[in-house]
Amino acid sequence: MTDAAFLADRWRQAAPRLKFWPAVEVGLALIALLLFSQGLLGPLFTDPADPDGAEALRLIWPPVYLLTLGLIALHPIRVWHVVLRSWPLILLASLTLLSAMWSIDPGTTMRRGLAVVMTLAFGVWLAARFGWRDFIRLVALMFAILALGSAVAGAVFPGFGVMHEIHVGAWKGLWWEKNTLGAMMAWASLSFIAAGVSAPNRTEQRAWFALVLLAAALVLLSTSRTALLALLICTAGPLAIALTRRGFGFAAIAIFGGLCGIAALIGVILVGPAVILEALGRDATLTGRTDIWQGLIQTIAARPLTGYGYGVFWSVDNGPVFWLRQATAWEVPTAHNAWLETALAIGLPGVALALLVVARGLISAITRLFRGVETYWALPFLVAWVGISLSESNLLEQNGLVWLLLSATLAKLASDRGGRA
Repeated sequence: MTDAAFLADRWRQAAPRLKFWPAVEVGLALIALLLFSQGLLGPLFTDPADPDGAEALRLIWPPVYLLTLGLIALHPIRVWHVVLRSWPLILLASLTLLSAMWSIDPGTTMRRGLAVVMTLAFGVWLAARFGWRDFIRLVALMFAILALGSAVAGAVFPGFGVMHEIHVGAWKGLWWEKNTLGAMMAWASLSFIAAGVSAPNRTEQRAWFALVLLAAALVLLSTSRTALLALLICTAGPLAIALTRRGFGFAAIAIFGGLCGIAALIGVILVGPAVILEALGRDATLTGRTDIWQGLIQTIAARPLTGYGYGVFWSVDNGPVFWLRQATAWEVPTAHNAWLETALAIGLPGVALALLVVARGLISAITRLFRGVETYWALPFLVAWVGISLSESNLLEQNGLVWLLLSATLAKLASDRGGRA
C-alpha cells in the first residue's frame, strides 16, 4: 500500500459522513454505464465505422474520466487491493498505451490507449465498490433501461429504431444497427437472470425474469442469428449451473452435456464449419472473414513481437492495411477477431497475456460453480464472450461497454476470492 493511498483513505474517513452518498455513487455509476453503452447518443452523433470521430461525443469522455478518478479517490484501499490482485489485466490494458512507442501513429495510439485504460479504471472501481449482488443488479438495471428504451424506439419511433435501407424491418433500437441491439439484449438476458437469482424477494425476482422475455423478444426482432445463438448460451448457462447445484446426478448430467456440446462444436468446426455458418446465415467464408484472417496472419508475422500500435492499424490508410484491402478487394474495417486484433495492436506477447487473463478468470469462475451468486453471471458471460471473440473484435475496446463489463468481472474474480456478496 502506498503512502498516497493511506493518506487518501485517512482523508476519506475524516470527511463528514453523508448518508445519501452511496445512492449518489449508484446513480453516477448507472449514468456512466449508460454512456459506455453508447445507446442513443452513438447513433445521434457518430458513424459506426468511426466511433470516436464525432467531436460532440468525444467531449463526453473527459468528464467521465475525471469522475472515475474522483470515485477511485474515495475508495483507495479497496481499489488498490483489486489492482494488486488483477495485475495481469492492468498490464494488458497498459500495453495499449506503451504501444505508442512503436506505433505507426503514436498520437492516435496514445489517445485511444488512454481511453482503454480509463475504461478499465472504471471497471476496477466497480469491482472494488460493489459486492457481487449489487454489481449484478446495477448492470441489470442499466440493461433494463436500454431494453425499455429500445422497445419504445422500435414501437413508437420506427424511423429511428427500425432499419430501412438494409435489413429492412429489423429492429436496431438505440444503436446503429440490428446486430448491436441483438448482442446487447443477449447480454441483457444474462444480467436479468443473474439479478433474478440474487434478488432479495420474489417480487423483484419476477420483475427481472419478466425482463428476460423482453430481451429475448428484442433479439428476435433484431433478426440477428449470431445474437440468437448468444441468447441461447446466456440462458442455457445459468440453467445448467442451477441444475448442477441441485445434486450429484444433475451435476453429472449438466457437466456431461456441456462436455458433449463442446466436443460436438469442436468437431463441427474442424470437420464441417460450413454447417455452423449456414445456420447463422453466412457463407462458407464467414462473410469474408477467413480471407481477412489469412491476410492478417501474414501481416502479423511481419511484426510479431510489437504489432503496429493500438487502434491505428485500420486508420492509417497508407500503412500496412492498404495491401490487405488491395488483396481482399474491400474496405476491411476490423479484424473481426479479438485475438488477431490484439496481435495487430500489441503483438503476440499481448495475445499471450490476454489468454492468461481470460484463462485465470474462467478458472476462477469454474471454481465457484457450487457456491456464490456471481457464478450465474461470471461463468456464462466469460464463455459467451470467448465464443463471440472468435468472430468479433471485442477485447480492449476504447470506451466500450463489453470491455468495461469484462474488466469489472475479471477484476472481481481475481480480487474477491472469498465471493463477497
